[in-house]
Amino acid sequence: MQIGDFKLAHPVICAPMAGVTDRPFRQMARKWGASLAVSEMLSANPKVWDTDKSQQRMDHSGESGIRAVQIAGSEPELMASAARHNVNNGAQLVDINLGCPAKKVNKKLAGSALMKEPELVEQIAAAVVAAVDVPVTLKMRTGWDHDNKNAVDIAKRVARVGIQALTVHGRTRACGYRGQAEYDTIRAVKQAVDVPVIANGDIDSPQKAKQVMAYTAADGVMIGRGAQGRPWLFQQVAHYLATGEELAAPPLMEQLQVLQDHVHALHEFYGPIKGMRIARKHVGWFVEPYDQQRQFRAAFNQVEGETEQLDMLIKFYQSIYQ
Repeated sequence: MQIGDFKLAHPVICAPMAGVTDRPFRQMARKWGASLAVSEMLSANPKVWDTDKSQQRMDHSGESGIRAVQIAGSEPELMASAARHNVNNGAQLVDINLGCPAKKVNKKLAGSALMKEPELVEQIAAAVVAAVDVPVTLKMRTGWDHDNKNAVDIAKRVARVGIQALTVHGRTRACGYRGQAEYDTIRAVKQAVDVPVIANGDIDSPQKAKQVMAYTAADGVMIGRGAQGRPWLFQQVAHYLATGEELAAPPLMEQLQVLQDHVHALHEFYGPIKGMRIARKHVGWFVEPYDQQRQFRAAFNQVEGETEQLDMLIKFYQSIYQ
């Protein structure tokens, strides 16, 4: 799949997820097969760019692969300025957010609230495309609610002004993350535009990825929640799409090593206090299949310090392995 001047090794992409796809997660996703990993959503409001949260979200130092940044906002001039700022900061691809359903984002007419404003979306897309010399993509939902699905109209508008790829999450804003994603709208978008279209929503296995791509004729798939706690899913999906062969998950003790490396990277990136807290969430995803009663997670969340966290993980995985 080609996006601008970038030819992706395969069509399996890591979705931008607020509070998740920081630099350590993106690096882990890339290591385990994601051909592209998009950053957490960044506000177009320059007043927040100097906060620790924004500075960390803008940090791409030493990052391998294409440095892709997602921006959110509702004013064309500010979105254009944000795109320029991030490109000057090292971004090689800019993605426009029309997908976030969070109330605090939508009340500012950003994220999926923009699905109600197709003309404004077209203006934003045109402004961002004109502002930077890197590929600009856009991620959206199927519409605002079940009775107002306008993804095809928006897709035509933004493709016309230079958006170079589109990702469609098969839910409306009203759906949030509930229910099952639908793929009819994604198929309709693909039929309506000539730019690459990426399918997103409930893709949690190689078989599901192949089914969705076959049904929608999408050029690629974007995986988000399905890869939380199992980053090797990107590799499994890419291999299955290319060969039809299923790849097994890594052995249990290799999974432990992946998790240990990630916990260390989080501590290194965020520092001892914030790193410790953020690690708890990621550890929870990894151990969930082996901790049905949540006893380990409850105990782990009381532990402080990187060494203590790593030691506890070793003992837990060794107990499972035995």
